[in-house]
Amino acid sequence: MLYFKKCRNPFPGKKKFVMSGKLVDTNVLIYLSKKKLKLEKIASPEDTLFISVITYMEVMGYAFNSNPEKALVEKLCSLFPTIDLNSEIVEQVIALRRNHKIKLPDAIILVSAAVHKLELLTANVTDFSNRIVGLKITNPMA
Repeated sequence: MLYFKKCRNPFPGKKKFVMSGKLVDTNVLIYLSKKKLKLEKIASPEDTLFISVITYMEVMGYAFNSNPEKALVEKLCSLFPTIDLNSEIVEQVIALRRNHKIKLPDAIILVSAAVHKLELLTANVTDFSNRIVGLKITNPMA
């Protein structure tokens, strides 16, 4: 079950499919594409890395300076399975935003990680901290 800080579990008794691995936030994907961060630093060969559909939309919606830059980002995105929105994520994003001031893209990424029990990798830990009980959030840039 997903428990929001300062809020009761809004969906008691719901069961869900649980993944194993790490969810890569948009900023981490950008650092990887700009070679400011190495994939080996954020994951071991046993880890499965995922991105949220919102991360995919954010990075692919960027106005690239060149075709090689766009091709590199597309290749990076293709390495990670994408977590799509589903009714559970949508409902829990709504509940989270009712109880916390958080931007919609951040809420979608945060809830996607929590619903699928994934560790969240982000350089903006403060944007996500203290929102959901028990969610592991790691800054790979630290």
